[in-house]
Amino acid sequence: MTHIFAHRGAAGTHPENTMAAFEEALKAGADGIELDVQLTKDGEPVVIHDETVDRTTDGSGWVRDMTYRELRKLNAAAKWNGRYGHCPIPHLEEVLAWLAPTPLMVNIELKNSLVAYERLEQKAIAVVHRYGLENRTIFSSFNHNSMRLCRQLAPEIETALLYMEPLYDPWTYVRAMKAEGVHPYYRTVTAAFVMDAQRRGVAVRPFTVNKPKTVKTMFAYKVDAIFTDDPRQAKEWKEKTP
Repeated sequence: MTHIFAHRGAAGTHPENTMAAFEEALKAGADGIELDVQLTKDGEPVVIHDETVDRTTDGSGWVRDMTYRELRKLNAAAKWNGRYGHCPIPHLEEVLAWLAPTPLMVNIELKNSLVAYERLEQKAIAVVHRYGLENRTIFSSFNHNSMRLCRQLAPEIETALLYMEPLYDPWTYVRAMKAEGVHPYYRTVTAAFVMDAQRRGVAVRPFTVNKPKTVKTMFAYKVDAIFTDDPRQAKEWKEKTP
């Protein structure tokens, strides 16, 4: 069965990576949410995609240069013309405390490719442990060194490798990384690749799958999950898929 992960929450219809987007994902019937984590100047794990706050908030500057208190004053719904009021950038703890009593899974993408956040892995793992979410959490990153470190620090939490281009001999690489899943750009995914992965016990979860034709293709391939900006729409298409 293909799971539906709401990419940055329901980012197509709500301000991305906010509690409003995550709550909509739950209401829409998503199986899980995907979010991005970085560290503030004072070392707090916060949920935001870009390394700067410029695109998604009414502020400007680098996440790493702002304290948690400074970040919380920004409005992550500022670009939505008042439709969602004031949505602060969430702390990872806030999201996982909300998620724990729900049935949702969570994919935590560590955003440490451009900025080498010190102890990001340890801090994210600590919050997952605090809420007992080891079995419902997947860590992912384009920084595969970070995923290898997560495996060493917390082998009980699944790791998945994010990538944009097709990998040569991916299975040898995945085995060396001790990863349990791959999160490829959807254009690189073929039916044969999915079958090969699943035969080897490797989960395939393509990103970011939004167009009706692509969503239906991924369902037909029986991928383990898709990441989508519109979980409500994807759920409707899934229910119509034979």
